Amino acid sequence: MSEQSTSSQAPDRTPRVVIVGAGIAGVQTAVALREQGWRGAITLLGDEPHQPYDRPPLSKAVLLGKADGSAFDVDFAALGIDLHLDRPVTALSPRARRVETADGPVPYDYAVLATGAAPVMLPGSEGLPGVHLLRTLDDAERLRPVLAAQHEIVVVGAGWIGAEFATAAREAGCAVTVVEAADRPLAGALPPEVAGHMTGWYADAGAELRTGARVASVAPGAVTLQDGTTLPADAVVVGIGARPATGWLAGSGVEVSPQDGSVLADGRLRTSVPDVYAVGDCASFPSARYGSRLLIHHWDNALQGPRTVAENIVRGGTEGLVYDPVPYFWSEQFGRFVQYAGHHVDADELVWRGDPTGAAWSVIWLRRGRLVALLAVGRPRDLAQGRKLIERGVALDRERAANASVPLKSAAL
Repeated sequence: MSEQSTSSQAPDRTPRVVIVGAGIAGVQTAVALREQGWRGAITLLGDEPHQPYDRPPLSKAVLLGKADGSAFDVDFAALGIDLHLDRPVTALSPRARRVETADGPVPYDYAVLATGAAPVMLPGSEGLPGVHLLRTLDDAERLRPVLAAQHEIVVVGAGWIGAEFATAAREAGCAVTVVEAADRPLAGALPPEVAGHMTGWYADAGAELRTGARVASVAPGAVTLQDGTTLPADAVVVGIGARPATGWLAGSGVEVSPQDGSVLADGRLRTSVPDVYAVGDCASFPSARYGSRLLIHHWDNALQGPRTVAENIVRGGTEGLVYDPVPYFWSEQFGRFVQYAGHHVDADELVWRGDPTGAAWSVIWLRRGRLVALLAVGRPRDLAQGRKLIERGVALDRERAANASVPLKSAAL
């Protein structure tokens, strides 16, 4: 196994923080530790051979050949961060206080689990030529020539990643068919009355969307649906979700959700094992704001959580910070900038701002009159104002909130 390592003698080699995962959550944890005054050792273990990189550009800029990558602008050596690439972790041994790898154990005083999530494979498609996922830089590099050749592509799944990939493929001139088992796009993320207005975006962009379409089988050059329809496919891109990458924790004592596979972190992002934290896509946490446990597979969570983890480690076990953010994410698809803030599941009222058949509109969710979530399409000002209102737990005047010409902040009571 090849390994690349950059290291610099830290001011104090003990105690040691070992961070498992070199995506944004892992990198930001390492950087935040230094920013908050941690003077001990920091070891960052990544399972890919590439320098740590950001993922959002993969679904457009890298795919379309407009960028070769998206490496983080971090001087790991200067920060005293010992970075090991191409070094996957195989187990956690809390009693011995070490992380196990094929190249030997790595001892820790504090461990941070930041392994992210792994894409869900389409059953029966593993190892088939022409079937792709889009999660890593290598995935994007393999798909780049497919788009450049303007192939006929079938996308399985009309979620966020499926829509973003379909957007890039259409921009490259590919013929695109998207198949979705549910009756609408984004079925797992948005209610029917909202997601239904996004269905037409596919046709507007020249992509075919087939809803209520389940895949029966995949073979080289074709996708067969359960109704017997066969779709020609020079390539198949699977985007049917992701699951926390936590299988390697079996037997460690770290409590993992039997439902979604996430590490069950507490409000301070501590796991059930002493001195082990979890952050980013692999971890769920209890939200007092929303009264439920949240698992957030989005970039902003992987950016914000590390600050809490770092401060709590630096405090050394004293009463730490509680992590309870307003979830936020964005998506660029079919010429539209879509943003979402909050958590709408327990809302009791939905209010429209603008015409959802138009180019720019928003929808807000209220619970007992207070703003709890907002989706903005081409209305970034609504999002920015709404996010602050959600953070403050503000009640809104419904009539003013429904008037798209009135700034959302002016609807606050």
